[in-house]
Amino acid sequence: MRDSTTILRSRYRDLGRLTQHEVNSSTFQFATAAGWPLIVEACAPGVFRCTIAPPEAGGADAIDQAAALLARDEAVSEAELAAQDGGWLLTQGEVVLQIETEPLRLTLIRDQQTVLRLGSEDQPAIAAAEAAGGDDGRWCLSLQLDGAALHGLGESTVSQDRRGSVLVSDDPSHRVLPLAWSPQGWGVHVNTLHRVVHDAAATDDDTYLIEVAGPRLDVFLYAGEPADIFNQYSQIVGRAGQPPLWSLGLWLRQPPEATPAEALAVAQRLREQGVGIEVLGIDPPSALEVRAKQASEWDATRFPDSKAWLQACQAAEVRVCLPVYPGVPYDSPAMLDLEDRGWLLTGDDGLARSIDTDAVATGASAVLDLTHRDVYNSWCERNRQVFDEGVDAMASLLPSHLPDDIEARNRASGVRLRQLYPLLATRNLFDAAAWHKVPPEGLVWHRDLSPVAHRFPLMAGPAVPNTWEGLEASLTAALTAGASGLAMQSHEIGSQEFPVDELTPELYLRWLTVGVFSAHLRLQGLPALLPDAFDDDTRARIDTWLQWRYRLVPYVLGAIEDAARTGLPVQRSMALAFPEDPEAYEYTNQYLLGPALLVAPLLESGDETVVYFPEGEAWWDLATGWRYEGGTAWIFPCPHGEVPVFGREGHMLCLGTGGRTTADFNSARLLEEVWLFGMPQFSPTVMRNKIRVMQMQGSSYIKGLEGLRILPSEGLEVKRRGAEVRISRAR
Repeated sequence: MRDSTTILRSRYRDLGRLTQHEVNSSTFQFATAAGWPLIVEACAPGVFRCTIAPPEAGGADAIDQAAALLARDEAVSEAELAAQDGGWLLTQGEVVLQIETEPLRLTLIRDQQTVLRLGSEDQPAIAAAEAAGGDDGRWCLSLQLDGAALHGLGESTVSQDRRGSVLVSDDPSHRVLPLAWSPQGWGVHVNTLHRVVHDAAATDDDTYLIEVAGPRLDVFLYAGEPADIFNQYSQIVGRAGQPPLWSLGLWLRQPPEATPAEALAVAQRLREQGVGIEVLGIDPPSALEVRAKQASEWDATRFPDSKAWLQACQAAEVRVCLPVYPGVPYDSPAMLDLEDRGWLLTGDDGLARSIDTDAVATGASAVLDLTHRDVYNSWCERNRQVFDEGVDAMASLLPSHLPDDIEARNRASGVRLRQLYPLLATRNLFDAAAWHKVPPEGLVWHRDLSPVAHRFPLMAGPAVPNTWEGLEASLTAALTAGASGLAMQSHEIGSQEFPVDELTPELYLRWLTVGVFSAHLRLQGLPALLPDAFDDDTRARIDTWLQWRYRLVPYVLGAIEDAARTGLPVQRSMALAFPEDPEAYEYTNQYLLGPALLVAPLLESGDETVVYFPEGEAWWDLATGWRYEGGTAWIFPCPHGEVPVFGREGHMLCLGTGGRTTADFNSARLLEEVWLFGMPQFSPTVMRNKIRVMQMQGSSYIKGLEGLRILPSEGLEVKRRGAEVRISRAR
């Protein structure tokens, strides 16, 4: 095991004794022995922000400011400062930050209970590198895990608990996002575009080290339940945009080696078979090429008549998601023109840099400098014009790795550019899709991670083997992405990149059910991964589950709308949803879909599974209507691809009328029936929600259920009084 104390002492030094300087109701300034200002802000209820930088750093990084990493930069809370032996207490309500010096230690306290310790008698909470800057990190935070689980930090296909990992923020294979948290009641995120190394590998003292390169340390500390942390985090760094209704329909990926016209024919064939393909996603390379005179042209080789193809898609009522790349073929006339304008990322010689990529048909390209405002606006306008032509969504294609020696006009390079560029490119595509819509509504299909990737729906899922292990990896990726602040990740039904030898009808059905009860799903175009590759019995079950998906769309979209208000993802791991029940953490394959549905998918061959019901709640089986007490585990039979799903007591499930596509939905009557799980206590989760629940004298009174069929759970009776519905105990 590695010794974190040795790591700290070999690379960093203590800041020395603190002295108090200026204070007001929300901002408290201290000085270190070196004269560096340490500023602590009561940033928000339950949130403290700590910033520190040498005077020569100017107190802020101009590139970080330009990137707009924060949606809210000002402190909106207040705290009281009180001196104590060896330090101070900063108190805001039930949350206290204790500051001790020599060495510097920070203790986060909530309800008089310690939830997080930074530093110890042997290790400072914050230490500075001897050398100025460098990739080894200028700053180091030392967090004591004290045996607590560590969640967040990005997408993982392996484990929800990130202990034992070493993650580098700008390494594409690590899939890092900035938020880390624990069910113990704390969260932390570092606000920077510089390299951050999260070292949670096993050490002899259970220490989690965060090493930050750059001239300035800016870190947020959160205290509260995970739901409180996600709420405050998303308010500070920005919340998810809204996807359109049609985007929750069934997507189809372009079949391998098929032309766009042939891919449309596959979608039409499935439509004729009753599989309601709604969106056709075209694979790379980019369908558009940047040309001179600030115009984009379709790839004539793949789209000889783009207008006719789009018209055919519209006639078939199939929407289109096109891949786009912010680059231009190298050595082309367009590149030379844009190079003269200074609109391209450059190398050390100041000339446009060639980057090899499979995102463009030519294989080598120069990349638009989106840090340049004119370039950003021009590319956004080009993409908006493509939307006007009839394209419905865009998929972001970016270089997998921008070299260290490439530079932008704002002088961002290396790590900072690798983190900044995906942010700008994805935001550009979302801006083009949401053009003048209030509230902004659109989506970007992408796998790009930046510190604020969660602002842009919708994240594509990873490519995993077509095996039971691949199914589990896919679900783990979605849950870890959600536990890192991403509202929704798509669930791929298999993968075109891997062999299908082990894909049985049983596995396919299990895979599909996870997709049905997820934020989003997409079918693969590979013939062996399409519904019509299976026998009639399997096809019938596939059809049943797809019908269920369309009935769930109003609920899922309501959960996405909730994510825009609360920061909570559509799919919630057990640790995120039930932090006070440690036994629930062990059931890592179970999850909460929105606030009301507990899903327990089978991730191995068999026809039964164990379901654990979280403590303190009661749960109603959607299949049988039976009620189960929380804190218990039961074995459930699951023949023929069935999946156990349970409603949370006190909640309601509003189901839509269904159909083959969202185009079949009646906008005046999106809902058909309501399922009650015990006495209703909470207003339901549903898109454009106008249903409200009020409790009085042991009964629930609900408005907004006109014309809907109500299915009460056992022991309840329903009475309608005009526009109001009364739910009471059966006599």
